[in-house]
Amino acid sequence: MKKIILPLLAIAIGVTSCKKYLDINVDPNSPSTENVTSNLILPGVEMNLATSYGNFFRILGGYYSEQYAHLFGTSNYVDYSQFITSQTRSSGTYTQLNTRVLNNLQTIREKSVATNSWGDNLAATTLRAFTLQALVDAYGETPYSEAWKKDILAPKYDDGDAVYKGILAELDDALSKVSDDTPVIESFLFGKSTSAEWIKFANALKLKILMRMSKVQDVKSQLATLISQNNFPAEDVAWAGIWADETGKANPYYQEEFAAYFGSTQKNVTLNLALSAVMEDSNDARLSAFFDKNKDGKFLGGVSGTNYSTSKLYKAENFNRPAMRYDSPVYLITKSEVEFFLAEYYAKNGSAAVAKTHYDNAITESFLSAGLKASDAQNVITGTYAYNNANYAKLIGIQKWVALSGTNNFEAWCELRRLKYPAFGTVNGAAIYNVANDVFKPELLVPGTLYTPIDVFNTVGNNQLLQRIRYAQSSTNANSNAPAVKPDKEPVFWAK
Repeated sequence: MKKIILPLLAIAIGVTSCKKYLDINVDPNSPSTENVTSNLILPGVEMNLATSYGNFFRILGGYYSEQYAHLFGTSNYVDYSQFITSQTRSSGTYTQLNTRVLNNLQTIREKSVATNSWGDNLAATTLRAFTLQALVDAYGETPYSEAWKKDILAPKYDDGDAVYKGILAELDDALSKVSDDTPVIESFLFGKSTSAEWIKFANALKLKILMRMSKVQDVKSQLATLISQNNFPAEDVAWAGIWADETGKANPYYQEEFAAYFGSTQKNVTLNLALSAVMEDSNDARLSAFFDKNKDGKFLGGVSGTNYSTSKLYKAENFNRPAMRYDSPVYLITKSEVEFFLAEYYAKNGSAAVAKTHYDNAITESFLSAGLKASDAQNVITGTYAYNNANYAKLIGIQKWVALSGTNNFEAWCELRRLKYPAFGTVNGAAIYNVANDVFKPELLVPGTLYTPIDVFNTVGNNQLLQRIRYAQSSTNANSNAPAVKPDKEPVFWAK
């Protein structure tokens, strides 16, 4: 991905998650929206989306999917580690996605229609669909049909399937108005480009949307048409090559959890035993690409549900931190994800040989994204997780979960809820780590399984995943049409 540098005049430093971060927005004291061009709005949209999706959603996804555990002595994310969700935790992110992302994307869409700038329309529509899908995947329901209308102050929450159908229609309409050489405004994502890359990104997004719908609705014909076109990204879609090792300009997750720009040296996130067990069992070289080694040069996964505050065993230096760097990409969708979706599609439609090809490709692409060689993937492709069409759901589920642990933890949580793999085993977290006696028995966990956290939120219970985030308080408090909060164990529409 080539490095993109936009004029410094477009950059302003804002505040998010109690920390400064790159925030490119229209100054409220500057000219009105009517006089601001799309090329000045889009960079701010991208950075606000990167901050929310690439930081907050990544962190909670890592904990909710048991890819992350919590380190000794800190309490920042212990609630996530215990499968807890609250209406206050995501309020800032929810507001940012709706006001600084979706509101501004709506402005770009309106401007593009008024000027017949259909490439700009495609870019804005694709990012809008991406954001709305993430909101549905996280919350289940979200304002859509009545949202962003000046005369409606309390928009209704639409069901997730209605939002999915709406954004699919929006994508189809935007795609119908462009060709590969239609010009598009410059972006952090693709630089100065034509619509060709945005078309591929939109197609990959459509594939994800349709595959998530496919378990509960008949979308076979739409999938068949899309897949027959075979026009998906040739490389990972990610904000890459744009970050700097400076306050406000680094990868947002790195800045939140790993940097000392703001004087904090607190460490929270560590490798989870559920993930380390399956990767070590298959001699998976991605483990050392996704996580840094501990002080002894080894890997040791922690257990969800506690921060081990009285432990002599559980010290930060014994565990493994995610291998995040200031310039790590923020991934929107990877080639590996696309290949896994294609493998699943062909497995369900009776093409075992084609499914195997895409499955092997998906694993290989994950290794390449991690900076490894294609040959490094052979241990996984030919070993315990060699493809078998009779067992496709389990194999794809586990390997997709592993691949996403290094690129996109939020999507890992989504696919874990949909595919149901890895599944829960027979041992629980309290048996693996006895907090009172400081006894750790990682060998009890069967590789490729999950476990109930040591302390788990009582609304979730044993051998269950948290299925949704509670509606954000920043939305419900100001919206008289907000519905009652749904149970934590009630799946979003595509996971039922």
